[in-house]
Amino acid sequence: MKLRGSQRVIPYLFLAPGMLLFLAWMIYPLLRALQISVYDWKLLPGQVSSFVGVANYEAVFKDPIFWRALRNTLAYAAVTVVGQMILGLTAALLVNQAVRGKTFFRTLYYFPVITSWVIVSLLFKYLFDSSRAGLVNYLLVNVLHIMKTPVGWLASPTAAWAPIMGLGIWKGIGWSMLIFLAALQTVPIELYEVAAIDGANGWQKLWRVTLPLIRATVIFVLVMLVIGGFQAFISIYLITGGGPMQRTEVLLSHMYNQGFKYLKFGYGAALSYVLAAIVVTVSFLQMKFLRRDVEV
Repeated sequence: MKLRGSQRVIPYLFLAPGMLLFLAWMIYPLLRALQISVYDWKLLPGQVSSFVGVANYEAVFKDPIFWRALRNTLAYAAVTVVGQMILGLTAALLVNQAVRGKTFFRTLYYFPVITSWVIVSLLFKYLFDSSRAGLVNYLLVNVLHIMKTPVGWLASPTAAWAPIMGLGIWKGIGWSMLIFLAALQTVPIELYEVAAIDGANGWQKLWRVTLPLIRATVIFVLVMLVIGGFQAFISIYLITGGGPMQRTEVLLSHMYNQGFKYLKFGYGAALSYVLAAIVVTVSFLQMKFLRRDVEV
């Protein structure tokens, strides 16, 4: 009995270090942020943090910048998700059919995924510089002669989204490609041979054979990319800083500015929980769709 008791304890001893780190770095900050969200939180010593209840949450939904940031986040997620899925699936189909150099092309497409967000964000900021010094403007004006004057990429609220969304798509193609490639390799080749005998062309094979068989993977990639789109921050913060005139604010940049620029920690914490509610809703939809797919 003593030996059995010790054997039951051993697995928990191995789990304890990871669980303690999880509690210290994940659960405690989440609970602390929830507490801060219902206070007018003061950081400096000697200042009193007064309890305000749900006032911070009410202020979120009355804040016009929040709604603008939410629209921008939705637009960013929609464009980048569609771009990453289409280009990622295209790359996966091409790599899956490659006879030679398959490993090289997989590495080449995946390389942007492992690059630093900070480095590539600053690189794109330089490439899309509004003056003639920017490489994109130099190519458009001096080399291709498409434009007569440089485009104010980062000075225009509309044009500023081009480098931001372009970076988001470029950096995520490799991840989508790998997931799609793994799913494509599970499709039996005999199905393509039967479709070819029936006279199906390449598009019909893709629409009638490939996509239905990798439906669960498509849904998984879709939901994961949407969640990632709602967490966009570094590229926006480094390329435009949310400007000009806060026209490129997203939820995370707005939350960061409120918390660490204006020291409205309670309001920033409330924003974080509103964002968390959106992410949880998307995750719930993910589990619902995948479960329904499995049951079928």
